[in-house]
Amino acid sequence: MSDPVGHQGPAASGPAIGGESAGNAGSTENVEYRVAHLHDRLAAEELGELGVRAEIRAGAIALTGTVPSARCRESVLRIAREELAGLTVHTDIVVAETTRPDHAEEL
Repeated sequence: MSDPVGHQGPAASGPAIGGESAGNAGSTENVEYRVAHLHDRLAAEELGELGVRAEIRAGAIALTGTVPSARCRESVLRIAREELAGLTVHTDIVVAETTRPDHAEEL
């Protein structure tokens, strides 16, 4: 799937945050530092989100994982925009469905 961050479905992937590749935005150490800082912010802020991973893959940042709500997903994407501005980021963050089933499962 290759949609921009504005996609409202359960997951989105694509050049979500910036236009430059991770290799063009600075040294590899700088990118690694920024990714580590993103992890720290996701864990430390009010979200306490540990289910999202950010990894450097093929010159871009891959943001993957599962979050409990669309609001949490938007917060994660906002923080990623702040921390990874100028880098190419592909997102695949899924919102876990936590509502009751509306019908019985047929076996």
